[in-house]
Amino acid sequence: MRRRLFGSVRARATLGATLVVAVALLAAGASVLLALRSNLTDQASSEAESSARKVAVSIATGTAPAALELPDGDDTPVQVVDGDGRLLAAGEDLERISGTGSSAVKPVTPPVDDDGGDDGGGDDDGGSDRHGGKGKGKGKGGDDDSYAYGEIADDAEGGKGSATVDGETRDYRFAALEVKNTRQGDLTVYAGASLSAEQSAVGTALTVMLIGFPVLLGVVGAVTWLVTRRALRPVEGIRSEMSAITASQDLARRVPEPDTHDEVARLARTTNETLAALETSVERQRRFVADASHELRSPIASLRTQLEVGAAHPELLDVDGAVADTVRLQELAAGLLLLARLDAGERPGEARVDLATLAGEELSQRPAGRVAVRTHLEPVEVAGSRSQLARVVGNLLDNAQRHARSRVDIAVRAEGPWAVVEVGDDGAGVPEAERERIFERFVRLDDARARDDGGAGLGLAIARDVAVRHGGALTVRSSPAGGALFELRLPVAPVA
Repeated sequence: MRRRLFGSVRARATLGATLVVAVALLAAGASVLLALRSNLTDQASSEAESSARKVAVSIATGTAPAALELPDGDDTPVQVVDGDGRLLAAGEDLERISGTGSSAVKPVTPPVDDDGGDDGGGDDDGGSDRHGGKGKGKGKGGDDDSYAYGEIADDAEGGKGSATVDGETRDYRFAALEVKNTRQGDLTVYAGASLSAEQSAVGTALTVMLIGFPVLLGVVGAVTWLVTRRALRPVEGIRSEMSAITASQDLARRVPEPDTHDEVARLARTTNETLAALETSVERQRRFVADASHELRSPIASLRTQLEVGAAHPELLDVDGAVADTVRLQELAAGLLLLARLDAGERPGEARVDLATLAGEELSQRPAGRVAVRTHLEPVEVAGSRSQLARVVGNLLDNAQRHARSRVDIAVRAEGPWAVVEVGDDGAGVPEAERERIFERFVRLDDARARDDGGAGLGLAIARDVAVRHGGALTVRSSPAGGALFELRLPVAPVA
């Protein structure tokens, strides 16, 4: 069942289109999710850096860590850590944190007084010694008051972690911003921005994709199935009609041709052309068999009659007539055999044949008849079957001698790439309307039939078939003497 299903062009096209769309949707969906996550993460990083910079500005302008006004709420956890990793300040509701410089959530140092002293033994003099006196000494900025209490780093470092604020745990994007040369030394401010919006947006987009993609693939599959069904409907019509033709053996029937200009319409037209050629071939074969049977029946019946009379009355046996009928029967059988070989596609061969010599041999095998034969033979070689070409020249000579009144002309010459053999007579000629029909098998014109001495109407058909299979042509026109002029053209053999 599965083999039958996937053996259908419609099923394979539907499956292929669905797979292609599925791959495209997966790639697009992954790209959208990654871009969305990246944008929202960058936005959270910017928010975290902005919060950290606000706290850092307060520290750099002289506010002690313990006196900082840190952001409230669970969206912005903040830590202030000194160079030794001690937590100096933290958000009020911070319960747990990870991903920063310290996992502590409660400050470990006492607040700094307004004069700059601390409980670690420092006093006003100590503060003055470190920063140039009471928080107004020179830092890296020299006389610039913006560096009186500390210098804020230009860039913040990012990181990811989590924190529990007021009993709720979330993932955060943290920014670490360093403040140097404060009264407490070098400090680092950590501020976080919640990734809840990023996670919610990505989750929503993923849910939409998980629901929408299968629906979209189903729509694509259904549309492809319907479209291919419509497109292949003419093909099914062609197949069913061909099946009916095969069952009925009626080659006169034709497949339906759709009113389109696509591949299916061209297939239908080509199929009908093939059926027409096949019908012609079969009809030709039937007619050939019928004509051959008719032509064979006459000499066989005549020969049988003569033999039966000779057996009953030996003195009445017409030996010459029996021999003539036997020769006629032999020639007819040879002609039919040659036509069968030609129809079977027998290749002509590649032997080199001199047409002038061949014509001379054919003339020498014929006794002097009632008509004179004039020759003009120039040596010219062609490639092909010597026996088949001899049959052509012999048939043309026999036809000319049979219909000539007093003269037959035969010429062999070269015309560029062609070897030309012309055989003409001074007989009645061939009417222009009949000049193609005489090359059909078993066709004889009425006046030729009346004077025919036994021809079966195969000679000219054999001659043209042999000429065509040798890459040439055989035509007929009027001769200067008033009769018929047959012209045989064959390609000249290449130089050895």
